[in-house]
Amino acid sequence: MNIYIAGLNFSLDDADLNELFSEYGEVSSAKIIMDRESGRSRGFGFVEMPDDAQGQKAIDELNGAEIEGKVISVSVAKPRTENRGGGGGGFNRNRGGGGYNNSRRY
Repeated sequence: MNIYIAGLNFSLDDADLNELFSEYGEVSSAKIIMDRESGRSRGFGFVEMPDDAQGQKAIDELNGAEIEGKVISVSVAKPRTENRGGGGGGFNRNRGGGGYNNSRRY
């Protein structure tokens, strides 16, 4: 089971996340997502637990818990989609220039 954790204290690292979830069962991996630019934690991460029952117990007990002074949100991770959204560039997106608005009703 892949678990998403949000609201993490920026001082936590992968080992802290692993330790927190290993209280509920075997942890395959624990990863806090880091900002590419600054190298700082982005405040969320993922934990992989092979046993779904143990993973669900961790979610049930840790969701809303206070860890290192912050209340965390824990849920089943949604699979990544191919199109991650995020709009395109902004250069000349609106071609043509205005004035006439044909949506007026007379």
